[in-house]
Amino acid sequence: MARIVFGMNQSLDGYVDHQEFAPDPELFRHWIGHVRGLTGSVYGRRMYEVMRYWDEDRPAWSAEQHDFAMAWRSQPKWVVSRSLKSVGPNATLVEDDIAVAIRGLKTQLVGEISVSGPELAQSLTDLGLIDEYRLYFHPVALGRGKPFFAGPRPPLRLVASDLIGADVIRLTYVPA
Repeated sequence: MARIVFGMNQSLDGYVDHQEFAPDPELFRHWIGHVRGLTGSVYGRRMYEVMRYWDEDRPAWSAEQHDFAMAWRSQPKWVVSRSLKSVGPNATLVEDDIAVAIRGLKTQLVGEISVSGPELAQSLTDLGLIDEYRLYFHPVALGRGKPFFAGPRPPLRLVASDLIGADVIRLTYVPA
């Protein structure tokens, strides 16, 4: 049975914004390894559109960026959207009952499936489908933006904490 995991970089005050802070080289290598190890990823429309950046190689990319792009392209993706009519390579559009679709992935697959996007993660939290939350805290305060938890924070139990890179702390929680 697959496990559904929601993890994102965020500020100390709880906001996620990929344009406000970038991972250092060690954290970026961590994300490459994470993506390589996934069974697949579930995206909301907005986060999927952000991640489509990795669909095409760019001449200015470093070797690590090429590695991330290759890992991202190779994994299956499921995109939850009512507004998109099509999705890119190695992706499946989920337009209908999200609960049925995600429960099906959990029972049919083995390994870890990443969820990306706070609103999608909140929907899956409300359905009781998230098995683990990984909060990657960066030492910045944004004071605005999209919060990691798009709704009420569920009851959680801390199961691990790790330093990743020079200054990022990952806190891992499971539903309490």
